Amino acid sequence: MSTPTPPVVRTERIGSALLITLDRPEARNAVNAATATALAAALDELEADPELRAGVLTGEGGTFSAGMDLKAALRGESPEIEGRGFGGLTEARPDKPLIAAVEGFAMGGGFELALACDLIVAAEDARFGLPEVKRGLIAAGGGVIRLPKRIPHHLAMEFLLTGEPVDGRRAGELGLANRVTAKGQAVAEALRLAERVAENAPLALATVKRVVRAADGASEEEAFAFQRTQMKTLMASDDVREGMTAFAERRPARWTGR
Repeated sequence: MSTPTPPVVRTERIGSALLITLDRPEARNAVNAATATALAAALDELEADPELRAGVLTGEGGTFSAGMDLKAALRGESPEIEGRGFGGLTEARPDKPLIAAVEGFAMGGGFELALACDLIVAAEDARFGLPEVKRGLIAAGGGVIRLPKRIPHHLAMEFLLTGEPVDGRRAGELGLANRVTAKGQAVAEALRLAERVAENAPLALATVKRVVRAADGASEEEAFAFQRTQMKTLMASDDVREGMTAFAERRPARWTGR
């Protein structure tokens, strides 16, 4: 009897959050085809379950992800999922909030996975970098596109043109990380942050994400027009009525996501 292949991505439900763990520590959680497929499936699990309100993405073995598995790429494997990008995440559009909990290396595609999340919690000794130019490549999984929108232009260009990394403390100073923790504490802090997010109305959270995405690169007129369509749907929801009623009755809201 053959030994079952161990999972390359694990999921664990913790309260209303789904902890998603890249589990290839022997390869520093580098992303190959199997990892991309499994991560996409984990994100589908998060989106499909109404009891889950947020996701936390991390890596096993004290490392977030070293990025693309170059050995697998040389064998012809693709770390991308059609329509969903690198790792099945960088071009995906999940409605539920996703938090990166970064310990150790978040290099290349690993950094791009973190950039694809809504929030980032980083250990102070984590390492963020986009070294693709050192291999004749560019950070095509969202690094070149997203990083200049997150931090000042010249600082982003330093990442992209030198390929040199920064630690978690510096990431916090640059505004890349929402929280900076002691080593080994990033997941715990990310789960606490996920619970704070989950206290809010799920339809409102999803609407925030949709409007933010639609406004990126759009004119104000276009952004407000899209927001009006979203608000029309939101205002007709049970969650809005519940939020207002709970406020009037001075009690916690009981969200249904409808």
